[in-house]
Amino acid sequence: MELVIKNVCKRYKDVKALDDFSITFTDGVYGLLGPNGAGKTTLMRIITDSMDADSGSIVFNGKDIKQMGKDYRSILGYMPQHNAAYSSFTPKQFLSYIGSLKGMEKEDIQSQVPMLLKSVNLYESMNRKIGTFSGGMKQRIMLAQALLGDPKVIILDEPTAGLDPKERIRIRNLVSSFALNRIVIIATHVVSDVEFIAKEIVLLKKGKIVHHDTPDVLCKMIEHRVYEIYSDIDKLDEISRKFEVCNIQKGMDKLAIRVLLNDKQDTESLKDYMHTALRASVEDLYLFVFDEEREQKVV
Repeated sequence: MELVIKNVCKRYKDVKALDDFSITFTDGVYGLLGPNGAGKTTLMRIITDSMDADSGSIVFNGKDIKQMGKDYRSILGYMPQHNAAYSSFTPKQFLSYIGSLKGMEKEDIQSQVPMLLKSVNLYESMNRKIGTFSGGMKQRIMLAQALLGDPKVIILDEPTAGLDPKERIRIRNLVSSFALNRIVIIATHVVSDVEFIAKEIVLLKKGKIVHHDTPDVLCKMIEHRVYEIYSDIDKLDEISRKFEVCNIQKGMDKLAIRVLLNDKQDTESLKDYMHTALRASVEDLYLFVFDEEREQKVV
């Protein structure tokens, strides 16, 4: 199974949302990471055929999606960035309605809806009004509707937006559980959404791919750049001026300050501080690639 995006361009007036964008997706989970305005949502809309590209093509298993028409939509599941579940509907009513819009047979809808509600832990609430649900429950409903019809390509746009950490983990685990034999594309700026479940991560900036590989390979790009400095609190401002600070933890008598060295810094810049090297994370990589201020910090 293969979804090929080739030379896709999209412009809004003077802004290039996607600039000659090309990538091939196969089975598995992919994370699209980038700041606001990177082009993630535009790409999602073009992949779901709800927006036309200015140029380029999208091909699924050798067929252009524009020529596939409803056959493409039948293999597609989409969870949009903004919750679109109808407050006056129950989950059972909403999923049944979405199933009918997808052209599913009545028997398939009746069999899939209870199963999907169980999978997202909402079976006991299937007859409650969605308007009474928490934000996390509403997100799980939207995830369930994206799975209706057993789609082969699933697009999730900011699936954990506005959720607390517990609900975020719940959504992440659900995504991981249904990813087998599917192409799952998650667009997000929340690194933890994809760090542990994506087989590949794509970093986008201003409509272009800046890096694309497995999490392990990407993190090796910043080997020997992530350190923990142990310092008194009165040195915190000084350290913050010199380095990109990723995290601060307060110990019994000192601070543990996670820092990221930039391209112009090496371990010599750490000589005045007690420090130890750390293994880089995808969050460290995100800061390294996208932090505009980092380049200005030179010892």
